[in-house]
Amino acid sequence: MDHGVTPAADALGGKAWTVVGQTYTPKLRSENAFIWHAVIPADTFVPPHIHPLQDEWIYVLEGHLEIEFGAEKHSAGPGDTVFMPKGIAHGIFNRSGKTASCTFGVAPTGRLFELFGRLDGVTDPQELVRISAEHDVDFLPPPG
Repeated sequence: MDHGVTPAADALGGKAWTVVGQTYTPKLRSENAFIWHAVIPADTFVPPHIHPLQDEWIYVLEGHLEIEFGAEKHSAGPGDTVFMPKGIAHGIFNRSGKTASCTFGVAPTGRLFELFGRLDGVTDPQELVRISAEHDVDFLPPPG
């Protein structure tokens, strides 16, 4: 996107991906930032992971999310912004019983746009972890 507007109902390049049961719709992509809209159904989550090269944030539009930084837990609702600095493990959980809608972003873009394209529809957790590691996202092992 050189400049302009991505309308609310549109996706950048007409793309939308299903990743870990959630729908991600890209809205803006440059070398410096990548922004996408996410629909996060009840009882879905993104397991704890680390972005070693990117800061990430979430702006909650509807619903409620829980963000875990190890044992530290935070709740976020409509209008709240969550910041997840690079190098810090975090997991994102919708335990509210209702669908959540939010805007995510990372800076710099890195390889995340390509990662979502590769993960679209992947259901095998080991494959998800392997592909993610190739794109600079490191999932933590499940608790023992």
